[in-house]
Amino acid sequence: MLSIKRDYYAYLDELSVITILLPYMYHGGEATAFTVQGEDISAPLTISKKETVQQYVKYTCISSELLDAGKSYTIIDNHNGSTDLQIGAVIRTEEFDVRYFYEGPLGVQYSAHKSSFFLWAPTAQQVKLVLQDPGNPERHMEIPMKRQDKGAWTAEIEQDVDGFLYTYLVLINLEWREAVDPYAVAVSVNGEKGVIVDLGKTKTVKPKLPPLASPVDSIIYETHIRDFTIHPNSGVDKKGTYLGAAQLDTKTSTGEWTGLSYVKELGVTHLELLPVHDFEEVDELNVFKRYNWGYNPSHFNVPEGSYSTNPTDPYARIKELKHLLQSIHEQGIRVIMDVVYNHVYKKEDSPFEKILPGYFFRYDNHGMPANGTGVGNDIASERLMVRRYIQDSVRFWLEEYQIDGFRFDLMGILDVETMQGIREICDSIDHSILTFGEGWNLQTPLADEDKAIISNQHKMPRIGQFNDQFRDQIKGSTFDLEHTGFALGNGSQPAVHELLAGSIGLKDQKAGMFTEPHQTINYVESHDNYTLWDKIEACFPDLEKSLKQKKHTLATSIVLLSQGIPFLHSGQEFFRTKYGVENSYKSPDEINRLDWDRKDTFLDNVHYIKDLISLRKSTAALRLSSSDLIRRHVSIQNHTPLFVEYKLTDIEAYGDWKTLIIYINADMDQQQAAVSEGNWKLLVSGEKVYLHDLPDVEKSVDVYPISITIIGKQKETE
Repeated sequence: MLSIKRDYYAYLDELSVITILLPYMYHGGEATAFTVQGEDISAPLTISKKETVQQYVKYTCISSELLDAGKSYTIIDNHNGSTDLQIGAVIRTEEFDVRYFYEGPLGVQYSAHKSSFFLWAPTAQQVKLVLQDPGNPERHMEIPMKRQDKGAWTAEIEQDVDGFLYTYLVLINLEWREAVDPYAVAVSVNGEKGVIVDLGKTKTVKPKLPPLASPVDSIIYETHIRDFTIHPNSGVDKKGTYLGAAQLDTKTSTGEWTGLSYVKELGVTHLELLPVHDFEEVDELNVFKRYNWGYNPSHFNVPEGSYSTNPTDPYARIKELKHLLQSIHEQGIRVIMDVVYNHVYKKEDSPFEKILPGYFFRYDNHGMPANGTGVGNDIASERLMVRRYIQDSVRFWLEEYQIDGFRFDLMGILDVETMQGIREICDSIDHSILTFGEGWNLQTPLADEDKAIISNQHKMPRIGQFNDQFRDQIKGSTFDLEHTGFALGNGSQPAVHELLAGSIGLKDQKAGMFTEPHQTINYVESHDNYTLWDKIEACFPDLEKSLKQKKHTLATSIVLLSQGIPFLHSGQEFFRTKYGVENSYKSPDEINRLDWDRKDTFLDNVHYIKDLISLRKSTAALRLSSSDLIRRHVSIQNHTPLFVEYKLTDIEAYGDWKTLIIYINADMDQQQAAVSEGNWKLLVSGEKVYLHDLPDVEKSVDVYPISITIIGKQKETE
């Protein structure tokens, strides 16, 4: 803090509105005139309002001229007392947003001969670039930056600064703050400083991927870098790392595939990675001391260092993550990145807050930080430069890391216009990029009509939403552990027909959750909350184990057979357990790790799910691409509350079948269904999926307890 005499306090709350607080001890809080003085202004202020606020008298004053948020001003009263003018609520006004919206370069533009630095800090009176030579840690350089239009600051260095550490010193309200560049693409260990790197040294060539004609052709498999390989019997050498997750041909102790080779064998189209951007609460120099999922973002454009084999080398984490992505792509699998643009780990420590206090976050009507995220801060995505930052970051990951999709954590905190812009960026690069998120309506001070929530899905037609109705009606309530859904034997669930049909309003379009099937992400389990197995264990503690497994398999099967986009949690196919821990975000590896021994134990179920995935991929009618096609071809009826017939008719254009009938029996009793005349074949029965040598079906078919049966009527041959 610079030394300054403050007789009272003054804040710029709009570009022409100043709030002045006089304490009672200063002339009884009374003043009759105020003047604003700066390098290009000396003018009286008009007092428009006077009121008492706690131990102050508050004066609302109007300036005849718009003030510049980045310049220094002094307020003088009729007693010749004075104070500096501090930045107040002006930063959250629309006029500030428009006046200082900046479209030029940000971050570092590196070359071996000259590097340019760009920082947006419109309320700063001074900014310095701090450079540290890694070869000489005692050598620091402080380089004054020049202010440009719209509050941007620039500096140039005419030498090779590859590998140099850098931060910014920013003077705001007469206080110096040191911050990492929000646009940094590399950092030192534990993210303490930015690092200048030549990303050209890290380039990889993305292999050609199998086509993805429609988002509903996707099958998403969610995992966490550390969970994926940390188990002692994963067969992986560098467990818990990017390189470990990239390793191929790894096996369990019985010779079954693990890791990436297993995911390839399983047949999913997309591997979704929990956050890999730099996050807090795991010490990169002691990674096994603590565990975290990664929803504590610190540097949004930098890979997390705890997954690197050498977190002290800024290049290592970049190269190793890119190697992982390339390895996944070489298996013909796309990569989805779980991104957390809705909050930061700690607002006060964030580069956003240090460089422009109060701008990047939402506040309520009382001036308190919004907390819809539940972690103490909500990102204000509706502000122009916040929106730009998020969209720039998305573009960076798409172009530099060649990501194939994004899962937006707590997407309901973000605004519709920001998400629309993200979709436009994705489409400009590759129309097949997936975008979806958690569209929960959270209590953040943003109008409901502006939130990126499920009820606004029609405003975001190419952005998917996690379908919580699907989750809770098929599995049972996420928030009531003992509540059961349809697959667990509760026949009172009202919307099962709609869920199977993609939640698009099968008979009444207005009643649908979504406009098109690619907007529904169908799931019964994710990293959040209890695993499906743990819920079943809690609901049916005395039930025979084989019946628990059948309920679990039935729920997973419904995910894979419903219209829309199926989403699986890694290990779901071998009854993943977290031993009753509901929220394992910081639980130890023993709770969170993917148990590859369990895969060996439940190999039959793994094969069943694998074959069901293969059936979905080979049967286009199970993934119809539009709501019109679903209404044309799908009909669903209940024979009993727990016995559903899901029928696809006139589907000759989608493969080998004229008709498919999916019988879903969630009952403990066996059912029987009559079969009409024709050349019918059995595709699924009990625990068997027939991909070849399909048995004939005549007159009737048995539907075993807690299982699915699928029959198909073949096309007539000429």
